[in-house]
Amino acid sequence: MRNDKLRTYFNLHLIVFIWGFTAILGALISISAEALVWYRMLFAGVFLFFFIVLKKKSFVIPVREFFKLIFAGLLIAVHWIFFFKAIHVSNVSVTLSIFSLGAFFTSILEPIFYGRKILWYEVFFGLIIIAGLGIILQAEMNYFEGIVYALASIIIGVLFTLMNGKLIHQHESSVITFYEFMSGVVFISIYFLFEHKFVADFFVLSPNDWVLILILASICTAYAFTASVKVMQQLSPYTVMLTTSLEPVYGIILAYFIIGGKEKMSAEFYIGAILIVITVILNGVIKHYYTDEE
Repeated sequence: MRNDKLRTYFNLHLIVFIWGFTAILGALISISAEALVWYRMLFAGVFLFFFIVLKKKSFVIPVREFFKLIFAGLLIAVHWIFFFKAIHVSNVSVTLSIFSLGAFFTSILEPIFYGRKILWYEVFFGLIIIAGLGIILQAEMNYFEGIVYALASIIIGVLFTLMNGKLIHQHESSVITFYEFMSGVVFISIYFLFEHKFVADFFVLSPNDWVLILILASICTAYAFTASVKVMQQLSPYTVMLTTSLEPVYGIILAYFIIGGKEKMSAEFYIGAILIVITVILNGVIKHYYTDEE
């Protein structure tokens, strides 16, 4: 059992590494944040549909649970829109660094959401994450608008992570994700209809954008998101969220080598990133040897 949990934890790290490419793809794709999320959720939903049919899984969901998935889909859509907006008005490094706050918010909200006691080391690790973030942002306050968008994004992200943590124990992860993505597409489509954004030019993308969107929707979304929901069968939402704090580190390193330019940050920035890495590793060790506390 312990080896299974450790294997799941390493699988989660692979997922987070894949997510590190998401911000880079978002920076390279030239369309607006809202359009990008619409295409991302639409194609990811299509990929999941064929996967579910191929695996002969059931699409049937109880009505009460279905409405929960619809709401979660709205949260995911807004979360991603704010995420890509933050990248567009600041950069990949600053946006991803804010995501480290997710562990602290989860340490506060998860006990309330699940009705369990607050664990001292969860709050402690969350505070260390904030300290690392403070170091990172010390010289980067000129990206204030991006910081606000990223902060709103991660708070919403914590909420739907907690929701999925309950839903995964009742339904197949791919089916949950399919309904969430398609409901997100519906919500954004309604917004586009009211704003008259569904014009001919909306569907005209460069070949480069099409390729990047398909990579984003398939590998970084359909696969990674479904797999992340599945790991919640063995790991708590807090562990998932704290491990997700590594996404900034992976993404920042990748952005430095792939994009360069404005992604090259100060020394303090990288000191804060290292502090985050150490915190995540310590959390993994404690969770591994004190599984009874989860």
